[in-house]
Amino acid sequence: MKPFRIIGRSIRDAFKSVFRNFSLSMASILCATITLLVVAISLLIAGNVENATNNLKDELTIVVYLDKSASTDDADFIENSIKGIKDVDKVTYKSKEEWKTEMSEYNASFGTVFENYEQNPLMDSFTVTVKDVNSLERIATEIEEMDKVASANYGEDTVNTIISVFDVVEKVTIVVVISLIFVTAFLITNTIKLTIYSRRSEIEIMRLVGSSNIAIKLPFVFEGFIIGVLGSLIPVIVTIYGYIIAYERLGGHIISDLIKLIPPYNFVFLVSLVIVGLGALIGMVGSLMAVRKYLKV
Repeated sequence: MKPFRIIGRSIRDAFKSVFRNFSLSMASILCATITLLVVAISLLIAGNVENATNNLKDELTIVVYLDKSASTDDADFIENSIKGIKDVDKVTYKSKEEWKTEMSEYNASFGTVFENYEQNPLMDSFTVTVKDVNSLERIATEIEEMDKVASANYGEDTVNTIISVFDVVEKVTIVVVISLIFVTAFLITNTIKLTIYSRRSEIEIMRLVGSSNIAIKLPFVFEGFIIGVLGSLIPVIVTIYGYIIAYERLGGHIISDLIKLIPPYNFVFLVSLVIVGLGALIGMVGSLMAVRKYLKV
């Protein structure tokens, strides 16, 4: 029962300390709020960048057009050859007659144009999806070298640019999140240092009456926990309501349907849970570091 009494007393003393040293606590909570708010925004951006990147990768395909001289047997041989290439996921064939019918149904003007041709001017084609987006260039090159293949394109310039931009944004957000975690820990640690310094007489009395090291340390650790949790409240509120409003205003996507936002539920709750957990963990670790270094107990 003694450990429970120590924990209960430590939690009580931690709450008392937060309110007794209100100005210091508010400064730490405010710093934690600001940094955790930026962390929350960074996590939202990182999550959506990763989601957009994955969606883009799923949409990336290689469009293969066959020579007009290619026969049905040639098409079958090419299809089997493409399927045999490493990292090819799926191969879908569409004949020039299917293209003609589809385009005519899409717009009557196309049907009128095709009527002026004695022969179908379109080409048979394959749509190739891949397992790894980084293999697009290699697979397209292998396909283009095949006999009876006119071209194999995947919009390489645009695709490579978009992927590069997404990769940079993703790496930057990760660096920002990690940096802000260290900043938050530093701010809370220094606030606890000031609190320890202002209570040095109280700590000395606790030592003189025979309080154990754990009994002295725990209130500060719980105080860091409380500061971290309180500092995460506003970021959580902004995360939930801000993201839901932004999602609805933007219609669930940015610029085009290609860059889709992650639906709010359960994404915002997961991010909020991470923010609260980070606040609490950083507060406790920061406090423990300060206690170990400056109390010498």
